[in-house]
Amino acid sequence: MTEPTDLRLNKGSASAGITTPARQLHHGILAAFADTGRPPGPQDLEDYTHDHGIDLEPALRELTGCDLLAVDHRGRIRAAYPFSPTPTRHSVTWAGGPTTHAMCAVDALGMSAMLDHPAVITSTEPGSDATITIRVDRDQATWTPDTAVVLAGTTTDDGCCPSADRTCGYINFFTSAQAACNWADAHPEITATVLDQTQALASGITEFGALLQPTSETRPA
Repeated sequence: MTEPTDLRLNKGSASAGITTPARQLHHGILAAFADTGRPPGPQDLEDYTHDHGIDLEPALRELTGCDLLAVDHRGRIRAAYPFSPTPTRHSVTWAGGPTTHAMCAVDALGMSAMLDHPAVITSTEPGSDATITIRVDRDQATWTPDTAVVLAGTTTDDGCCPSADRTCGYINFFTSAQAACNWADAHPEITATVLDQTQALASGITEFGALLQPTSETRPA
């Protein structure tokens, strides 16, 4: 197992540099996920941007270009980090909210700080499907089992593809550091490092804690 120098976990810094229309659209998309557990569809995006005076195509290009969003060839959202529109290993719930899914373990850990709500993450370990549960309240977390860690991995391509394809499937919870190392050793095509609980939670907060600020904007339906 080797240690990656760049996991492309740059959502916080990427968000800080986008234009106001792109930020409005980004916040609307994240708010839609938080409210309903699912993404706005193409028509919802059209309606939202029309109502808010946003030129949709340039805003989408900006968000996808800095990897805050990934869309398919039909324009449907396939990643709005930290949210996934389809089920993943990592389900996240909070009081009064829908069940959502995170793109990866670090994304899941950042949701509580982003939403300013305590959240419960339920995940499974690759290979064994053992259940791992983390109760997160902003910058505090309780892990079950208490030996759990995060293995942060990435493919060894040139980094040109979105993190949805490059890293998200390889950033997972494991029941122990040894279990994580065993999985990594069995997958030499993945460049990976083990994050302890403090490191993993700090990474989630850094990436997503300030991503969604309170706004008076109406979300896409």
